[in-house]
Amino acid sequence: MSSGPPSESMSALRRLLIPVLLCALQASLCNAACAEVDSDTEAVAGQGFKLGCISCKMRGEVEGTATVDWFFQPKGEADFVHIYTYEDKNAMILDERFEDRVDWNGSKNTEDLQDASIYILNVTFNDTGTYRCLFNRILTYPFYEFSTKASKLVHLTVVAKATRGMASIVSEVMMYVSIIGLQLWLLVEMIYCYRKIAAAGDEALRESAAEYLAIASESKDNCAGVQVAE
Repeated sequence: MSSGPPSESMSALRRLLIPVLLCALQASLCNAACAEVDSDTEAVAGQGFKLGCISCKMRGEVEGTATVDWFFQPKGEADFVHIYTYEDKNAMILDERFEDRVDWNGSKNTEDLQDASIYILNVTFNDTGTYRCLFNRILTYPFYEFSTKASKLVHLTVVAKATRGMASIVSEVMMYVSIIGLQLWLLVEMIYCYRKIAAAGDEALRESAAEYLAIASESKDNCAGVQVAE
């Protein structure tokens, strides 16, 4: 029997598995890596809200420490006010407007502090404005220390009722389209593999039948030769 069809089916199976493995690998890498995702910018009055602030450390192999400060510029005002600071797992609220309303929601490891998000409880309309997150990071090298700063701005709007922006709707639609497209692609690959395997089976049956007929014909000729000899 020929070894061609099984190898073709294995090749088709590999074509089916490789994209899946690549997707899994990409997902694992994404989970392990730092991504500077922008914060949401719309909060609902009376509910909690996470002010996101992520600053990735470019040299992950270098040890470093960081402190974080949050500033607030109320809507209609010109100056920023220092409202919150975080250092070595110690947090302090510096503005009475946020007293007992702000919790740390960032990284737990101070030696790898990359997420400085905070969570505001019971958001009010007075929380509308611009928030500034400031990283003060010190990287430790063998013979010296390097100080660097990173700053992020969040323009927050407080509304009475949650609304969905066009960007959110489009991203959700694209997510569903991608899922459906992937399922259709997998279905096509499965049908292709099934047809390949079925074709390989039919060819194997035809080869077996041809071999059987050839053996039967040879046996018949041998019998006829023996009879003539007699």
